[in-house]
Amino acid sequence: MQEMSLDYHFIVEQEVGSSTYAFFGFNGTAGVWRISALNEAGGWKDRTTVEDMDLAVRASLKGWKFVYVGSLKVKNELPSTFRAYRYQQHRWSCGPANLFKKMAIEIIRNRKVSIWKKFYVIYSFFFVRKIVAHIVTFVFYCVVLPTTVFVPEVQVPKWGAVYIPSIITLLNAVGTPRSLHLVMFWILFENVMSLHRTKATFIGLLEAGRVNEWVVTEKLGDALKAKSGAKASKRTHIRMGERLHLLELGVGAYLFFCGCYDMGFGKNRYFIFLFLQSIAFFIAGFGYVGTFVPTS
Repeated sequence: MQEMSLDYHFIVEQEVGSSTYAFFGFNGTAGVWRISALNEAGGWKDRTTVEDMDLAVRASLKGWKFVYVGSLKVKNELPSTFRAYRYQQHRWSCGPANLFKKMAIEIIRNRKVSIWKKFYVIYSFFFVRKIVAHIVTFVFYCVVLPTTVFVPEVQVPKWGAVYIPSIITLLNAVGTPRSLHLVMFWILFENVMSLHRTKATFIGLLEAGRVNEWVVTEKLGDALKAKSGAKASKRTHIRMGERLHLLELGVGAYLFFCGCYDMGFGKNRYFIFLFLQSIAFFIAGFGYVGTFVPTS
């Protein structure tokens, strides 16, 4: 499911952005920079947790263009644990929101790029994809839609609740056709992650508590197999507190309650979605996502 999200990022955002000479965010894996571009853009800065995106935006404002070469392949590793994935998604959601806050005025005042490019970077790249997308996903599907079961007078039209989101989802998943059979699980999991992305987005915009938190994403790979093989004879004790995630459990309980109410008294017939989504939150809340590595 991570693969579907990353394929959209590379195949759609970066490859299409490159082919149309539009701005797209540079990411560190297999990236090559001209020294002159680095120097002219002001070099690396540690003011946010997305220093690669920060540099790319500043270089773009100086007139530099980026090229995505999809024919080159490099090995990469995805987070193996849900804990590591949560930290990664926090950084990837909090950092862009914080960078948007720091650079919005600078982008508007820049005289080296066209008004169209300013609009694209501010509205499409930052506002829609890095802020609104996270907040709308969580608020609509995990708060507004479930809450309507208690207010039968409020009805969300099918085009807003089903048709348009389905089209957007299929367009996002089209880059990974071999995983289309997992699209339903991907939707439910992305809704779960939208909780953390929304929280991280507000932290970045408000520059609150964990805005500058940098936790290196743990990627276990073959090291996990070697470790588990060496300790196969030892019995590992896992404390329940290590794998419980109260936020997910709380939202899951609310969705389950909404589903029960809708099935018994409601008229919207959202209970099938609500039950499935609540199960996804419970699975994540009890730590049954990814590989679990005990700390002791």
